[in-house]
Amino acid sequence: MIEVIQNPAEFAALKDEWTELLSAGSSGCLFLTWEWLHTWWKHLSGGKRLRIAAVRRDGRLAALAPLAVTKGSWSGLSPFSRAEFLGAGFVGSDYLDVIARPEFKREALRELAGWLAAEKIVLELGQLRQGACLAEDLALEMAARGWTVTGSPANVCPYIDLGGQTWESYLASLGSEHRYNFHRRLKNLGKQFQMRWEQAGSEESRRRALAVLFELHNKRWEGRESGSDAFHLPGLVSFHEEFSRVALERGWLRLSVLWLNDKPAAALYGFRFGGVYYFYQSGFDPEYRKYSVGLVTMGLGIQGAIQEGATEYDLLHGDEPYKAHWARQVRPLGRLRFYPPAARGLLYQAAALLDRASRRMARQLLPKSVAESISARIRGQGKTAHVS
Repeated sequence: MIEVIQNPAEFAALKDEWTELLSAGSSGCLFLTWEWLHTWWKHLSGGKRLRIAAVRRDGRLAALAPLAVTKGSWSGLSPFSRAEFLGAGFVGSDYLDVIARPEFKREALRELAGWLAAEKIVLELGQLRQGACLAEDLALEMAARGWTVTGSPANVCPYIDLGGQTWESYLASLGSEHRYNFHRRLKNLGKQFQMRWEQAGSEESRRRALAVLFELHNKRWEGRESGSDAFHLPGLVSFHEEFSRVALERGWLRLSVLWLNDKPAAALYGFRFGGVYYFYQSGFDPEYRKYSVGLVTMGLGIQGAIQEGATEYDLLHGDEPYKAHWARQVRPLGRLRFYPPAARGLLYQAAALLDRASRRMARQLLPKSVAESISARIRGQGKTAHVS
């Protein structure tokens, strides 16, 4: 039986069942928790409509398709409504997926596919863990019903396998130049400053550290043409204010500040969920750039993850060069688009292609600063507030 949750109060009431289902399945990660997605809904859903499909067996929650619907707009070249996962957008949710009990997976996916086919709404599912997500199985079920499914690569998530590692053995696995550079920078900081690495462990220290993170991150990107979209909107700030508080209560929060002579020089914001440490964001004062405080804080974060027994350090999506210094493995992320059969599906595909082509043309023809400004407006359109 499919139960469709469209009321925020019903979404709130799902908390305990959602948590139990996630712990029973194989898709468990921070970004699929009720806490992350419910907080996202409160602060970043904008004009979307809630559309969570819950599959029940004998009254027990067996699967969830946590979706929200964006209304189409002819003026925006996306005339048709589309469904996406909760958490989509530039808040930075990775590994989004359907959630299901392993024993009910096949049956639940068939039921979800039947419901989605009847709904006849296009789906755009992003930030999927390629080769290891239930959304790919759902795609097969939809294709069997005549739907067209297209896939494309989206990004990569560099990560470090910490299983069986000590800090010393991990450092030995790094390139000798990078290892030497970290040791030298850390030693120099200890010589030139009174250094303190402080992790938030109370509500007061969380508030203080988060304010430091916002300030340092924005200061780092201040004046750059290609700025950061991590904390640039009020909705994003309020999201992190609430979720970091919830994460602290759950024991998930890993928010640390590097103090030099009692002045904040750098901050690192992450989470520990299960055995995985997720590196989410960082910031540093450009005044300390020559001391490589960003390098030092990343190393201290990985060291802390190893010391507390994490089995993995996930640097999340993005192939920035600095991540390759620390991580040797990557997970590919992908995107799937589902189109209904016949003429309606062809119209959906044509509109999606036109929308993507128009954005590419804008980037090619407009001055860089103008194109980036338009892109930012498109990303933020309809939101009260990292990449879909």
